[in-house]
Amino acid sequence: MPLEKTERIISLDLLRGLAVLGILVMNIQSFSMPTAAYINPTAYGDLSGVNRWVWILSHLLASGKFMSIFSMLFGAGILLFTHRAEQKGFNSAALHYRRMGWLLLFGLMHAYLLWTGDILVSYSICGMLVFLFRNKRPAILIRIAFTFFLVPMLLDSLFAWSILYWPREAMQSTMESWLPGAESIQHHLDIYRRGWMEQMELRVPGSIFMQSGYFMMRSFWQVTALMLLGIALFKWEVLSAGRSSRFYLRMALIGLVSGYLLSGLGVWLNFKMHWNMEFSMFLGAQFNYVGSLFVALGYTGVVMLVCKSEFMHGLKNVLSSVGRMAFTNYILMTLVCTLLFYGHGWGLYGSVERKIQVLIVLAIWVLILIISPLWLKRFRFGPLESLWRSLTYWKTY
Repeated sequence: MPLEKTERIISLDLLRGLAVLGILVMNIQSFSMPTAAYINPTAYGDLSGVNRWVWILSHLLASGKFMSIFSMLFGAGILLFTHRAEQKGFNSAALHYRRMGWLLLFGLMHAYLLWTGDILVSYSICGMLVFLFRNKRPAILIRIAFTFFLVPMLLDSLFAWSILYWPREAMQSTMESWLPGAESIQHHLDIYRRGWMEQMELRVPGSIFMQSGYFMMRSFWQVTALMLLGIALFKWEVLSAGRSSRFYLRMALIGLVSGYLLSGLGVWLNFKMHWNMEFSMFLGAQFNYVGSLFVALGYTGVVMLVCKSEFMHGLKNVLSSVGRMAFTNYILMTLVCTLLFYGHGWGLYGSVERKIQVLIVLAIWVLILIISPLWLKRFRFGPLESLWRSLTYWKTY
């Protein structure tokens, strides 16, 4: 059976609420600008003055950080879901794989009908694998997670070392994805400023790449590692606010200081190297890759301290409501942003500077912070959460 309302773990809802809001800080760039600008800020858009500082702060505070939290929570959720299913006498494997199968379908629809930046497909596939490790001891899970987490770093190092030996065609194709020419940029703008059907010209191949090449080079390894880490942390009672305040304070300080230093060093080096593809695409990206994990752990420590405190009850209630509707809110952000930026809506794609993107993020946050608690006053689950549960259990909720 699904969780009863009284069985919810408030710390997980709070952390999930923060994560789903935080991922929009970076995703807004993918919604509003050509894809290359997400990984290379010099590829498109003004990068001076306020816009430069918006990118730097967004990168330091958000890039990879909230996705890491979301992935850890997904791993913890797999453990919690299967454990409670087994307590109720259900076949946890059958329920889990049915649940992941439906998530895969949701993700494919999200990617090919709305937005190439979908993460649900990766979560469903990685979740199918992670299930097999759920009963391992935390120490073993950490070692396996470390191995998975290391693979993208090794691949990036291999690419950086071998780039001098690449065929000319491979070099040109990679450079085009890193720093597209004016003609390519204009084509990208023209397509996404057109109607929904015309956008398929870029959305379909973009989604295929995200679910094949990028998945095997980065997201499969990273997401699996973070899910395994999430299971270990949940078993250690780190994610359920079961440790001492002193533990979480130390966790927050070590995570944030070391993570910001690593990510900040990466920013400094990339600008120093003028965002040269040979350096920044591979070696230069590793600083934030590692730094993001530390910052995510630091944010987790801060949220656990808030959860354990006797203050901010209103904020906790609202943020936990956002977390309880994370699936719905994730898709809602896509619907709002694609209507704002794509041609079937307002068609603002490519014309909104980074400093204005921040204001749009704040406006969407306000919308979600208002809608989520209001919805949950009348309904037990968010609309997509209810649908997902109904499909998993073959029962209407």
